[in-house]
Amino acid sequence: MKVKEQLKGLSPYKPGKPIEEVQKEFNLSKVVKLASNENPYGYSPAAKQAIQDELEHLTLYPDGYSGVVREKVAKHVGVDKDQLIFGNGSDEIIQIICRAMLSADTNTVMAAPTFPQYKHNAVIEGAEIREVPLVDGQHDLDAMLEAIDEQTRVVWVCTPNNPTGTYIPEAKLLPFLENVPSHVLVVLDEAYYEYVTADDFPESVPLLNKYDNLIILRTFSKAYGLAALRIGYGIGHTELLQQIEPAREPFNTSRLAQVAAIAALDDQAFIEKCRNLNQEGLQQYYDFCEEYNLEYYRSETNFILIDFKRQGDEVFQFLLERGFIVRSGNALGFPTSVRITVGSKEENAEIIELLKEFVA
Repeated sequence: MKVKEQLKGLSPYKPGKPIEEVQKEFNLSKVVKLASNENPYGYSPAAKQAIQDELEHLTLYPDGYSGVVREKVAKHVGVDKDQLIFGNGSDEIIQIICRAMLSADTNTVMAAPTFPQYKHNAVIEGAEIREVPLVDGQHDLDAMLEAIDEQTRVVWVCTPNNPTGTYIPEAKLLPFLENVPSHVLVVLDEAYYEYVTADDFPESVPLLNKYDNLIILRTFSKAYGLAALRIGYGIGHTELLQQIEPAREPFNTSRLAQVAAIAALDDQAFIEKCRNLNQEGLQQYYDFCEEYNLEYYRSETNFILIDFKRQGDEVFQFLLERGFIVRSGNALGFPTSVRITVGSKEENAEIIELLKEFVA
């Protein structure tokens, strides 16, 4: 048997060690995971109740059209319901786009480093990958434009970007969109949209009125705290979504995910609370970095990338042995850095004390 040649150079996604495994390995009573950008404050109580109420219906397939949650999201973001596509997390929508648009005779353009699933899925489809290095942690939009040619089908723009936490201000995004050829799809990945507080972060949904080659990705996995249920969505023109829908698997979002997302959207007070607490948490890390002269990027997400000028794996291991799971920059394109999810005030204080010990 033979698999695709391009799969031979790929590795499956490797999640961090489970909390239970770390506890056992290092004989720890408590382990805190700050590696996957999950919401430390959980999720809306309304979503919990919706999940409990739906447990009686697990024998039934979900609505493959995601009709009720579709109407709810459409109203929330201000678009027609046919301008939405739903996925098993926004990761699946990335997969759908690659499956629908990329092949061996096409290429795709992205920043580097950025969210790795763009490249991973494009490689599987056999497309040429054109990576444009970040400049000071930011997308080099001019160089990305230069990388586009007649065979380019998709350009990926992650804002705020993972793993840097940086964003593209409106004054830079609009000229970029204006210059992307109409045959190229621009994917604006806004997975951390709900955490953004920057005044000049562009409101992207109204841009769909001008650019029919634009699709916006968002998710319920981050600020909404529903990572385990896997539900995300894309916003775009009806004609575009109708063309890529055949690449979507049937029943790809579960009944529990759909009802939880509906309830979560109604609890915007929870999102506002999480956004404010996240800003306070980021400030804890900023203060630490300034005190110890550590380089970092100011973040519009719920994580921060800090450069310790030491191997990221070394910092990772030091924290792991003391009960904190973070993400080494070695796997993210920043080998002397670590990415830390913003936790609760107490969790942040605990890990910062350990980092002070490490730096000292």
